[in-house]
Amino acid sequence: MRWNYYDSRTYECVVSVNVQRRIIDPGSDDGVERAWQLKERIREEDGVLRQRRRFFRNAYKRSTVYSYVDRGADRLIGFAAVRRDGYILFLAVSPEYRGEGFGKRLVASVADDYTTVTCHARTTNQEALQFYRHLGFEVTRRIDSYYEDGGDAYYLQLGESGSIRDRLANLIGR
Repeated sequence: MRWNYYDSRTYECVVSVNVQRRIIDPGSDDGVERAWQLKERIREEDGVLRQRRRFFRNAYKRSTVYSYVDRGADRLIGFAAVRRDGYILFLAVSPEYRGEGFGKRLVASVADDYTTVTCHARTTNQEALQFYRHLGFEVTRRIDSYYEDGGDAYYLQLGESGSIRDRLANLIGR
């Protein structure tokens, strides 16, 4: 891996010839437009709840953002925006790249940097729930009417034991 330092807020790592891993520190809006476009595309295709652009932009800017970029296609593969307490605000992987391990790698990056990793998932989003459970997340509670449209959510937490974190590392081949 080769690290390229651009400024104090963003650093990049070349993962392969065309895939670049980026970490953007809080305070920067670097990449926010691409992330918004990806999130909106997924929302339209999957019927996910629409969010306000200003809310998304502000939350993104306050977060540490982990992302993968396909440099050959000049396209955002996926990103995870994470609060300072390890709560994943947004996790999105472009449909063209799903099943290639990018979602797992994004969550693994978060788990490497935070003691506790948590998130919410809509109770009706079986694909997301299956993904999180496969990685070792556990449902800790249900929250009725969590979303603006009245939808319910599960609050999930990555298991605390080292074996679960080891399993996550093994799932992505580290």
